[in-house]
Amino acid sequence: MHPTHVPLRLATGAFILNSGLSKLKAGPEEQEKMHGWTSSVYPVFKDMKAGDFTKALAYGEIGLGAALLLPTVPSVVAGSALAAFGAALTGLYLKTPGMTQDDGIRPTGEGTSLAKDVWLVGAGLTLAMQSAISGTKHAAEAVAGGVTDAAGAVAGGVTGAAGAVAHGVTGAVGSGSHKAEKGVKGLLHSAHDARADLADSLADLAESLVKR
Repeated sequence: MHPTHVPLRLATGAFILNSGLSKLKAGPEEQEKMHGWTSSVYPVFKDMKAGDFTKALAYGEIGLGAALLLPTVPSVVAGSALAAFGAALTGLYLKTPGMTQDDGIRPTGEGTSLAKDVWLVGAGLTLAMQSAISGTKHAAEAVAGGVTDAAGAVAGGVTGAAGAVAHGVTGAVGSGSHKAEKGVKGLLHSAHDARADLADSLADLAESLVKR
């Protein structure tokens, strides 16, 4: 949990946890009232008994409050759950007759106490979005670091390969030059020997002619 999320999670978590614990103590009349009001807006709950519905709602609020208070629960999870819970309460406000003015949005005097539940939606979305954006940023930084390391490794490999090729070419050129030098020296030595032999032969020929 990010330190900046602590005040928001602490305030909303404590409020919702207390609300859930209070509902566990609700009497039959209060249970019937909550069930009838909720099932009129969300018909899916009509088949539930009032007592079972109240207990389910109480345990749901207790679980949500605990998730917000526990630092081990990621803010993206706790925030999403809070936003969903707030949206459900806002739906009760918007769809219950007499809670809003003629525009269907602004609350009447009776609906003011329910209109405030929209704050839970904003708080939940703030927690979830900040956590998601922060996680995306860290992931992007990790990917960028990996790409940089890979590029460095490739550049190092290319540099090493280029150095090896350059060394090989230098060695080959040096070896070729040495061999060429030896070949030229051999040719000069052979030519010198051939010239000496020719001179000896001419000297012998001249001496033979003189004697005749």
